[in-house]
Amino acid sequence: MPSSIPRAAGRTVARSAAVSAVVASALAAGLLGGSSSAAADTAAGVRIHDIQGTTRTSPLVGQQVTGVTGIVTGVRTYGSRGFWIQDPEADDNPATSEGVFVFTSSVPTVAVGDAVSVNGTVTEYVPGGLASGNQSLTQLSRPVVTVLSKDNPVPAPVTISAWSVPDRYAPEGDPAAGGSVNGLTLNPKKYALDYYESLEGTNVRIGSSRVVGATDPYAELWVTVKPWENRNVRGGTVYGSYDSQNTGRLQIQSLTPLAQQPFPVANVGDRLTGTTEGPLDFNQFGGYTLTARTLGTVVDRGLERETTAKQHRNELAVATYNVENLDPGDPQTKFDALAKAVVENLSAPDVIALEEIQDDNGAKNDGTVSAEQTVKKFTDAIVAAGGPAYAWRSIAPENNKDGGEPGGNIRQVFLFNPERVSFTDRAGGDATTPTGVTGTKGRAALTLSPGRVDPANTAWDSSRKPLAGEFVFRGRTVFVIANHFGSKGGDESIVSHHQPPNRSSEAKRLLQAQSVNTFVKQILAVEKQADVLVLGDINDFEFSGTTKALTDGGALYPAVKSLPRGERYSYVYQGNSQVLDQILTSPGVRHFTYDSVHINAEFADQNSDHDPQVLRFRP
Repeated sequence: MPSSIPRAAGRTVARSAAVSAVVASALAAGLLGGSSSAAADTAAGVRIHDIQGTTRTSPLVGQQVTGVTGIVTGVRTYGSRGFWIQDPEADDNPATSEGVFVFTSSVPTVAVGDAVSVNGTVTEYVPGGLASGNQSLTQLSRPVVTVLSKDNPVPAPVTISAWSVPDRYAPEGDPAAGGSVNGLTLNPKKYALDYYESLEGTNVRIGSSRVVGATDPYAELWVTVKPWENRNVRGGTVYGSYDSQNTGRLQIQSLTPLAQQPFPVANVGDRLTGTTEGPLDFNQFGGYTLTARTLGTVVDRGLERETTAKQHRNELAVATYNVENLDPGDPQTKFDALAKAVVENLSAPDVIALEEIQDDNGAKNDGTVSAEQTVKKFTDAIVAAGGPAYAWRSIAPENNKDGGEPGGNIRQVFLFNPERVSFTDRAGGDATTPTGVTGTKGRAALTLSPGRVDPANTAWDSSRKPLAGEFVFRGRTVFVIANHFGSKGGDESIVSHHQPPNRSSEAKRLLQAQSVNTFVKQILAVEKQADVLVLGDINDFEFSGTTKALTDGGALYPAVKSLPRGERYSYVYQGNSQVLDQILTSPGVRHFTYDSVHINAEFADQNSDHDPQVLRFRP
């Protein structure tokens, strides 16, 4: 923790003419809790930049401060209620912010342009709680607010631009502080996170900027102020490594309640034009956020959903699609939209591995595990959309043993077009019985089909167990293993005060990847050139340790790496286009075409939050 002695304690500091005049008048009138010289010294000695200090946490945290003056630059009447004030006379240190949030809990009674004096307690609020690893927001709590004058000019905004944001993302955390950057002096000219922190609570603006994260249900979107930073052809910003966090991203929210002004709807690649201006906040869901007092206008750039090529007659098309907690209680429009995408955008693949198929009554937690109604409703919708009459295979999980929404019992399901491909059924598979590998004369086979892979392994505790199936296409056996690895829940965000952030969920996915890799090697040990596809929502990047474990020993290849770097993504999170869904191929699958079919993740109107993946090859 930094010293509790204010950086500028005891020095005489200048005020703007307007603020100093109203402070003097207020002192003379006794409005600031006393007119003694001691009170005046206190009011003059502590300014906003003294509260903010030169690190991420205030040197005055926990202390009472009086007579902190500034101009109101933004008022939030919903959510975390309060307002921002800013000292119009900055000091000469670029590491210290001139703005601070005043948390009121109730609806504030001040207005933008008010000159105010605030008594309160300096606190560090951690959005999401200490366990989240998030940085903290310096604020004044339990305030007593005195309005000194009204209709003052708002301090001129700091322009955040491609040229002002450093290319390096964050400093390495202090090993002596457990990897935290909280105690490090900010270097806003060198690190992007330090730059944004040095503007915490400050009135900022951006000019016309490209949207890199579509409008979400919580009325927020993401832009980048760096037009060239890891851009892809569809307008997104690709997250290609742990060292490529994309420094130009900013979350945008509006201070105007939705009832007064609807939030604009934007897709990736659109532009937020004109000026967007307001205080820079920090929140749990995205970190640094421009809370717009003035919001620009969205210009539609016409992003269209992709359609993959139809497989040739002698090509097998295999897809993976996370359909986001699908259950019969969802509106028919969701089933119809997903079905239309399968038929039109995915060109009716021969085999589809579905993730997040819920049981027949969704999240109702009554012991139901069957998903027959869910799958029937989906396959019927596909037929109604002009697609094939898919058959299906799956194994119901034990109740509440596979994670996901309590009572939902999500699982993987194989759909297959029986006019193009057949399924080899070998009875005996259930939630707890593992399938194995057998074979004669160099031809591998599953002992159970469908069957679960290694379900007793603790790596799969409270997680979806892999589903293996044996298919035959034009006389050739193809092994397909559908997966839904553990989520990233519990990981710290890339704006964590730990740098690099802790990614605790990786440990489980690493064990899961090793389990699947071992199973694939068992198949290849019997049949070296077997056609094996491992696919699904891997919940991890193509450059991750999880993917490396899946590919260990050359057993598998991540097919997404066959795409140009700008095409490698299936999900957009906080403005980063990234890989979560994958199809991996065994060495026997030599020639293939791969497509990440972008139909959801980049759009405000989504049928799922994942983009499906399709691989076509000739067994």
